[in-house]
Amino acid sequence: MVTIPEYYEGKNVLITGATGFMGKVLLEKLMRSCPGVKAVYVLVRHKAGHGPLARIADMINCKLFDRLRDEQPDFAKKIVAVNSDLTLPELDLSKVDQEMLADCINIVFHCAATIRFNEPLKDAMLLNVLATQKMVALAHKMKHLEVFLHVSTAYANCDRTLIEEVVYPPPVDYKKLIDSLEWMDEKLVSAMTPGLIGKRPNTYTYTKAMAEYLVQQECGNLNVAIIRPSIVGASWKEPFPGWIDNFNGPSGIFIAAGKGILRTMRASNNAVADLVPVDVVINTTLAAAWYSGSQRHTRPKSILVYNCTTGSINPFHWGEVGMKQYHVISTFKRNPLEQAFRRPNVNLTTNHLINQYWIAVSHKAPAFLYDLCLRMTGREPRMMKTITRLHRAMMVLEYFTSHSWVWKTDNVTMLMNQMGADDKRTFNFDVRQLNWAEYMENYCMGTKKYVLNEAESGLPAARKHLNKLRNIRYTFNTVLVVFIWRVFIARSQMARNIWYFVVSLCFKFLSYFRASSTMKY
Repeated sequence: MVTIPEYYEGKNVLITGATGFMGKVLLEKLMRSCPGVKAVYVLVRHKAGHGPLARIADMINCKLFDRLRDEQPDFAKKIVAVNSDLTLPELDLSKVDQEMLADCINIVFHCAATIRFNEPLKDAMLLNVLATQKMVALAHKMKHLEVFLHVSTAYANCDRTLIEEVVYPPPVDYKKLIDSLEWMDEKLVSAMTPGLIGKRPNTYTYTKAMAEYLVQQECGNLNVAIIRPSIVGASWKEPFPGWIDNFNGPSGIFIAAGKGILRTMRASNNAVADLVPVDVVINTTLAAAWYSGSQRHTRPKSILVYNCTTGSINPFHWGEVGMKQYHVISTFKRNPLEQAFRRPNVNLTTNHLINQYWIAVSHKAPAFLYDLCLRMTGREPRMMKTITRLHRAMMVLEYFTSHSWVWKTDNVTMLMNQMGADDKRTFNFDVRQLNWAEYMENYCMGTKKYVLNEAESGLPAARKHLNKLRNIRYTFNTVLVVFIWRVFIARSQMARNIWYFVVSLCFKFLSYFRASSTMKY
């Protein structure tokens, strides 16, 4: 078998969703580790007054591409921006562009999708299902296509506890649903949505499952592979540790915790947090396309599905993600975020009532007092709005932080075994080597550097601010204890007797503990 760089040499590659988080990493890794690739065509739509060329030029100027820029200064010449909108008929491609792509493309990576969990069903279907249908139709016109790789999600079938590497049929015929949504108004669709998605938590997982089935049904003789990543997080190693560029998923949670805004969340300490680094997903994707493309004449024609997850191989739990004794909180106490609202401290609970209590005490009450101070000083109140947005995001994530799944990864293991030693090093996706403590620290520092754009030079001031917040907390607690004493205890003889009894009991316990710890055996 040829190596992965050899396979991509001289090939024309088409990428959808190249301006998204995973798409950027895919583009960078493909061009850096497979320098022989002939050209990379990216479908990009106009956005906010910027055309495809301007958007690509702006994208490749970010830090993610620094290493590629150093190694291949002229890499941008291989990127061909094609004006397209996946939501419009025929992908809004001109006839000239359609013919060009049909004549030259060898490999397609379909990464584009909406990742908003609470997207209205019509919009989610338009972006995740209908756009995929149009891409499959375009792929059928490509004369030299070797492999069509579709990026799905490991949670597409989250209504199951055990998820194997197969395409599961959806509960509704996707063709009938597409036809029905054309004439239904938004109110009717919204009323029907809970019944349609069933046990799935949102329209995102529902439509991604439907897109998988559509690909299977309409691929015909196309050579297709499907990648199912779980929760995609910051980079592990490439192009450098900790790169992340968005607030989505766990990144927003980590930042809110580091800022001291998030103090409680509903999650199970024992539930598996199936985080997977973005470079692991991209390496798996490139390797899967290599295997399906290079073995297209000899391997079975069935669609290969790859569950790109970590929970079954190198499990990591939500209790380890954010608790005081572990990574996120300890990292942000050592390297605090600038202008933190409170000192970082997060409690996890599975109980809804307890969670609501802590939301009232630790979220809403401090936010109300802070906004009150802002109003009194003539400034615009903002913290309650922030808390409201945070609670909406947390409600969406609760399902995933409270459940665990078992994913079969036999195809991923097979793929790894097919690779040579050099390819295993260059396109490493062996998550058994992943050190979670190191990765989580890099992840947190990545949110500080690349999402919030906070420089290391600001750390002394941030630490000073955190110490100030600690002193304020101690002062407040002292005042509160004195207030409780004066109002409730000092006025009642029985309350004072109970208080003295508890205090004397504590002193006796401490004395016993001190004496026993100094005993010599």
